[in-house]
Amino acid sequence: MTNTYTMLHGDCMSLMPTMPEASYDAVITDPPYASGGMVTSARQEDPRIKYQNAKTQAYYPSFENDNRDQRTHLMWSVRWMEQALRLTRPGGWLMVFSDWRQVPLTSDALQIAGWQWRGIAVWDKANFSRPVTGIFRPQAEYILYATRGKRDKSKQQKGCPAGVFYAPMKMSERYHMTGKPVPLMEHLMTILPSGSRILDPFAGSGTTLVAARNKGHTAVGIELSSDYHQIATDRLGLVLPS
Repeated sequence: MTNTYTMLHGDCMSLMPTMPEASYDAVITDPPYASGGMVTSARQEDPRIKYQNAKTQAYYPSFENDNRDQRTHLMWSVRWMEQALRLTRPGGWLMVFSDWRQVPLTSDALQIAGWQWRGIAVWDKANFSRPVTGIFRPQAEYILYATRGKRDKSKQQKGCPAGVFYAPMKMSERYHMTGKPVPLMEHLMTILPSGSRILDPFAGSGTTLVAARNKGHTAVGIELSSDYHQIATDRLGLVLPS
């Protein structure tokens, strides 16, 4: 591990309470959606079944916390978002991914947790989606963004970044079955002050930390899966403690 980029192995619900208050400028994360997979009845299936085509040749490890019912998922989301709020400085940011099914729940959760909801950005993932004949291609995922209290305009960046961002997912750069492209994560960070400190409590394969490094920020990731923690650590060139 390093002081600049650190991957912690464990449950964010256990680790976040041990961190000092207001120690991050932003929490940027892609948590489990607990969504329906290809059909609603698939909610209880393993993510490797829900989110991968049976013909997919690549192997991606599975992950936990993705098969909760709606009420339980809402309560769990509020709990980690409350911790995220405590860890973010006043005026700092939350950016959290969602699919179309869970946008209402995610917006409720962040507001219940005390965040000031600011809007939704859109990831246009082009053909990186499962088409269903006869309806519109589900080629978008969403990033709900919010601040801890009033937005700190003294630290805001100039300009107005695009709210819809096109970023195809290249299979050669995919380390996680629900991974996001590095350019997308870099785009989200364009509204952050220079040299921000970022927390990703669901770090997966470490893409948020890779983007933070590319943009000159520092970052801490938390990952429950030992498989993905190892992938992220290797990807970032970190050394696991012996």
